Amino acid sequence: MYRSHTCGELRHSHTGHEVTLAGWVQKTRDKGFMIWIDIRDRYGITQLIFDEERTPQNVFEKAKTLGREFVIQVTGTVIERESKNKNIPTGDIEILVTDLHVLNTATLPPFTIEDNTDGGEDIRMKYRYLDIRRNPVKDKLIFRHQVAMQVRNYLSQQGFIEVETPYLIKSTPEGARDFVVPSRMNEGQFYALPQSPQTFKQLLMVGGMDRYFQIVKCFRDEDLRADRQPEFTQIDCEMTFVEQEDILGIFEKLTTHLLKEIKGVSVDTFPRMTYADAMRKYGNDKPDIRFGMEFGELNDVAKGKGFNVFDAQELIVGIAVPGASEYTRKQIDAIIDWVKRPQIGANGLVWVKYHTDGTLKSSVDKFYSEEDLAQWASATGASPGDLILVMAGGADKTRTQLSALRMEMAERLGLRKADEFAPLWVVDFPLLEWDEDTARYHAMHHPFTSPKPEDIALLDTDPGNVRANAYDLVLNGNEIGGGSVRIHDSALQARMFELLGFTKEQAEAQFGFLMNAFQYGAPPHAGIAFGFDRLVAILGGQEIIRDFIAFPKNNAGRDVMINAPATIDQEQLDELHLVVKS
Repeated sequence: MYRSHTCGELRHSHTGHEVTLAGWVQKTRDKGFMIWIDIRDRYGITQLIFDEERTPQNVFEKAKTLGREFVIQVTGTVIERESKNKNIPTGDIEILVTDLHVLNTATLPPFTIEDNTDGGEDIRMKYRYLDIRRNPVKDKLIFRHQVAMQVRNYLSQQGFIEVETPYLIKSTPEGARDFVVPSRMNEGQFYALPQSPQTFKQLLMVGGMDRYFQIVKCFRDEDLRADRQPEFTQIDCEMTFVEQEDILGIFEKLTTHLLKEIKGVSVDTFPRMTYADAMRKYGNDKPDIRFGMEFGELNDVAKGKGFNVFDAQELIVGIAVPGASEYTRKQIDAIIDWVKRPQIGANGLVWVKYHTDGTLKSSVDKFYSEEDLAQWASATGASPGDLILVMAGGADKTRTQLSALRMEMAERLGLRKADEFAPLWVVDFPLLEWDEDTARYHAMHHPFTSPKPEDIALLDTDPGNVRANAYDLVLNGNEIGGGSVRIHDSALQARMFELLGFTKEQAEAQFGFLMNAFQYGAPPHAGIAFGFDRLVAILGGQEIIRDFIAFPKNNAGRDVMINAPATIDQEQLDELHLVVKS
């Protein structure tokens, strides 16, 4: 063994023991006659002391040659530390070194391996293996492991069986773009990497596995952002002989279990909200309900007063920002500039100050009396001391813009607290979305989602108003899971393919294997998938998932550490029957 103890293990009770440690040199302090070196491993830091009088001369001289990140092994005696360090668990002791071996030298790192490093994100991504040595990243990866173990333990106790499904599958036309893999042995044919194990988990239900789960990699070739990676991890689950209520109940308990075991937080209620209400009240289908600022629609009280900016618009809607009535004009102008950014795309906004004395002052006083503005306050739920912010335009676009503003104001006011957790089920999604460009319907979730039983008749007469038997689990304004009751009837599945524009031949080519399986007794089944990376980040008090992934890609989908994707040589291209156009 290279070590008898880890670098975070020794305490005052070990005083007098001879020990052997191994790790990296964190820091060196050379006083001439005495050298202190901090040695670090995954478990912590221990101070080493080399004393000119008590340390063998050859060991003392060797200690002078050590640099940052050298890999060393030391043997010595645990002694009480004169100047104790209460900031680390090993701060009461140090090791009087009697033997030192340099296991490997190291080039000076491009950034300091400290909690507060001087390295920017790009350089740390390039040298990710060094970044992982820092506590903030190391601890996030350990935290991810702890969440994964809790998930596995809970689901196993509930009778779920973990089953692996293939990564080399066939391309499907729904959802994001697939990553494709050329087949050397089948000229001109391609595998696709799975966007999810959807069809396979349904086949496992046909196979009688009853309760399946998998913590699985999925792949989507889509534009990236802070909470999105081209390869990501799902907690993928499926069950037979269940209805929507069964799924919601079991995975409420999983969420409750994780919050309790990982964060020590008890959550008693999981409110439910329809998709229509979420869009009307919050402008998006994953609202953060830790704070208020619900939308108030103002068409009835703001139109017809001679203010053409409002009179010409489809929707006028506002929010009441709590305690912000004393914002200065400079502060309000900054908000207006924020919504005018290209990312939001608004032309501006109207504001109303609802002063603590009950008076109202607005940017449109020329058109609206205090009595009018009082109606605005009522519609938005404003109280004295609040600031009302109003936007107008096309209904969908305006709700999206106001939703972004609502979240921004909550950030500025400190209302999105990382240690508060508010789960929410959003239900009754539309089954289908009409796409103007292709002039056909697309599945809002995927083609295997069942319609609400009471809406099935509308498939023939009014498919756009059919609700899906689908549900999303939202936590703190982020969708962490989503799923649905699946179609298990061959005739209904065939009708769904028809609505989505598939010919019988196309449906057979893409999903014939699933339709054939359904002929052999498909049970009723339903499932859900959690975005594991996002779930871990939120439990860890963040929303950016990158630091919770060992080797993430950047916003261009590149791994800058290994320089991937990269070109391949001509011999490989020839074997794969591929030609790269310049």
